[in-house]
Amino acid sequence: MDATDDAILRHLTADARLPYRELGRLVGLSPNAAAARVRRMVADGRIGGFTVRGAAGGAAARTGGLEVFVDVRLAPDADSDAFRRATAARPEVLDAVHVTGGYDYLVHAVVRDAAGLDRLVRAMKREDGAAQTVSRVALRAAGG
Repeated sequence: MDATDDAILRHLTADARLPYRELGRLVGLSPNAAAARVRRMVADGRIGGFTVRGAAGGAAARTGGLEVFVDVRLAPDADSDAFRRATAARPEVLDAVHVTGGYDYLVHAVVRDAAGLDRLVRAMKREDGAAQTVSRVALRAAGG
């Protein structure tokens, strides 16, 4: 990593949604060069993902939906990287964390209602390689 990569990381840590045009301007690169550096750092594992952190009160309080946590055990033939990419593409999924223990992933999501949770779980089983799930609904956040 060089000073430009360090600067990119600092700016993205402050605002992960920073457009490449603005990021490039801030670090002295073209938008395409800034995007290429970000892609390289993601591929190399120096950027582990992009996360949005909301204000206190829990995701459900901010969205009016149900905040859920789903433990996922993948099917033996499922591709873990493909599961991660598929869940990251789902708008209701806030995060999917590869974990130790009896399950492979802990998926954090906000769904509209119980039917939305059912759709999410069914989709993960049908399309993403989940073999078994256990769902939990958040009742309140630590600050609430």
